[in-house]
Amino acid sequence: MGKRKRESAELIKQAKKQVSFAKLKNVPSSPRKMRLVADMIRGVEVNRALGLLKFSNKEAAAKVEKLLRSAIANWEQKNERKAEEGELVVSKIFVDCAPMLKRLRPAPQGRGYRIRKRSNHVTLFVDTITTNAKTEA
Repeated sequence: MGKRKRESAELIKQAKKQVSFAKLKNVPSSPRKMRLVADMIRGVEVNRALGLLKFSNKEAAAKVEKLLRSAIANWEQKNERKAEEGELVVSKIFVDCAPMLKRLRPAPQGRGYRIRKRSNHVTLFVDTITTNAKTEA
């Protein structure tokens, strides 16, 4: 690895140490369904987001709620203190496609229809409200 690339990698590593995030991989639901839940809590204060997820009737909401609690715990671990009321916000959340399982369903006249069982990866970033306001301004 060259010097410039190594320095760039070190800068990226330092930036990641400042940010608290959590990842959920290979969730067996389609990315489209998960994005509906992700859009619901993007940019929302953490306690309000937990309330939205708890009372949502979508199956994906329970998984994202668990992921959000993990991200909060990661933030508390990095900052060595408990998160206060109204301090944290969901700064970024995105859903990516994961590998697809391809299956065949029997169809008339000896044919087979393809079934694509989709899955996704969710990444959720948590940040303080003051830091988030500085980056947006």
